[in-house]
Amino acid sequence: MIADSFALLCAFLLVAGSAFALTAAIGINRFPDLFTRMHAASKAGTVGASLLLLAAGLYSGELAVLLRAIAGIVFLVLTAPVAAHLLARAAQRSGYRISTLSVRGGRQDNKK
Repeated sequence: MIADSFALLCAFLLVAGSAFALTAAIGINRFPDLFTRMHAASKAGTVGASLLLLAAGLYSGELAVLLRAIAGIVFLVLTAPVAAHLLARAAQRSGYRISTLSVRGGRQDNKK
């Protein structure tokens, strides 16, 4: 009974991680500009990879493998948003323009 519920938990983590990774891949292909593509890659990609690492670490049944998976998750969570921010800042400073298909400014643009 416990083994079955553990296998279901690992399967759920695998499916959820795969869904987030697929969402990130679709976002990278469909979004119009660099900034929105980076958002998809950094957010959904990090969550998807983290869930997949957690599933692999849990399913292995070894504490050492689980600790390595958790270390990988911590590394991803700490580095992916910083890298995306630095890339976006470099793109903005180099003159890369946001696509006209992207929403900018929100409420302030509606007053014009």
